[in-house]
Amino acid sequence: MIKLDRRTYLGLMAGGASVAAMGIPKAGAATPKDVLILVNEMGPNSLDTMLPSANDQARMVAWNVYDRLVTHGTKTMPNGATGYDASVFEPELAESWEVLDEGKTLIFHLRQDATFHDGSPVTAEDVKWSFDRAVAAGGFPAIQMAAGSLSSPDQFSVVDDHTFKITFEKANKLSLPDCAVPVPCIVNKKLVMEHVTEADPWGLEWTQRNDAGGGGYMVQSWKPGDQLVLTRFDDWKSGPTPQLKRIVFRQIASPGTRRALLEKGDVDISVGLPPKDYAEMATSDTVKVVGTPVQGDLLFIDMNVQMKPFDNLKVRQAIAHAIPYQQIMDGALYNRGVPMFGADPSTTSFPPTWPTPSPFSTDLDKAKALLAEAGLADGFETTLSYDLSQATTREPIALLVQESLGKIGIKVTLEKVPGANWFANMASKSMPFVIAEFYPWLDYPEYHFFWTYHGGNNSVFNTCNYVNPELDEQIEIARFATDDAAYKEALTNMVNIVMADVPRIPLAQLFGDVAMQPNIENYVYWFHQHIDYRTIKKA
Repeated sequence: MIKLDRRTYLGLMAGGASVAAMGIPKAGAATPKDVLILVNEMGPNSLDTMLPSANDQARMVAWNVYDRLVTHGTKTMPNGATGYDASVFEPELAESWEVLDEGKTLIFHLRQDATFHDGSPVTAEDVKWSFDRAVAAGGFPAIQMAAGSLSSPDQFSVVDDHTFKITFEKANKLSLPDCAVPVPCIVNKKLVMEHVTEADPWGLEWTQRNDAGGGGYMVQSWKPGDQLVLTRFDDWKSGPTPQLKRIVFRQIASPGTRRALLEKGDVDISVGLPPKDYAEMATSDTVKVVGTPVQGDLLFIDMNVQMKPFDNLKVRQAIAHAIPYQQIMDGALYNRGVPMFGADPSTTSFPPTWPTPSPFSTDLDKAKALLAEAGLADGFETTLSYDLSQATTREPIALLVQESLGKIGIKVTLEKVPGANWFANMASKSMPFVIAEFYPWLDYPEYHFFWTYHGGNNSVFNTCNYVNPELDEQIEIARFATDDAAYKEALTNMVNIVMADVPRIPLAQLFGDVAMQPNIENYVYWFHQHIDYRTIKKA
């Protein structure tokens, strides 16, 4: 296989040169039936999702290269697409499981014929070590595990070679769902142990660059910042043999180039395009666009309530009334999402669902009056930060907010934070005013609140720096409630609190948009928004 850099490739294409002889389909030619070529702006910065600095695309690798104990079934979504079913669990590495002691014990019975990519058998010892490793990783993986009360190696035990047990002090309805997310993936302990050091007892340095999995695909090659190539693992036992033999994941910075390659037929799938492109392509006949409202997703603006003047409720309310909501939907998002604003302003009690529309709408006169009540009739200055890697939507939103707030005397300076630094900036809680987004892997309102509002876990996603013991108490009640009435009451209380206190301004629930060739079949929407290559087929 001959590799060309992007500039050479595009130059050849522009010059009309024949590249078919080089193993690259020429413009308009269908890609090979057993190969999937996908383009995106961002790629993985690690092959191991446990690395503290691992980015979101590392979860894509984990999903396809590693197994989990269980997975989800599928269902038809309201838009007619196929999506995962959060209420249905199916076997993956575990062929069966038992829920005992009213949910305080989970026992998993592993497939006895499962092997890792190097041919070694998968055992319960590998599973325990992988769960221990996920807890020890710290940062995002550890907090994700904690959401399902998977927090201590003492909970995990080996019954025999193919039986793994987890115990809990009290039942948590998120425990089994948490076993089906990308984080608790099963790692080849024997292989990784050959590369551990005293300073790196979990072998993260090695797995960052190497495959230690047993999932449906193996890593053939990886050039960070450029290309990841996966090949099918023909001995995979945890699901039907995938149709596609090879996956080529290419990083291309220009959205215009990614769209052009798709429309010419040179690639099969393009993700991460601007909303404008998806809106336009959705009306064309050359490609198909599947847009699914991302479960539990919320695009929002946070105000750091620990910083002046955002510690003043009147200021937060003023800003909530000065946001140009409909302009954002039309001009920045091209309506590729569900509005999360404009509910009845007299509402004081909200439904037990999340996200749900806020009672705010654009009213500059009201915003000015509230600023005056806060003692800031002449306005103030602040900085609005956003993730530069998401600039396609974040920048137009920031400019619209900057313009609108200027009309009420608030001078906004825009801070473009490089994508590589975004999570560190979020974790620092140093940004006063932030455009951000969160979509939960587990489809439960309390899970969203646990990650983004809970004052006790210091989550990176709590960029409003909100600490409210009353809210934390309601979150904990909802997490462990077994009575449906008590559960819904806690959820309503949670939503009521944040709508009244306004540390965060909801904007929209975004669509998970994917553009693909018409012959791509069996695309499944997943909570993590990555493509499951194991199910994709070509007609």
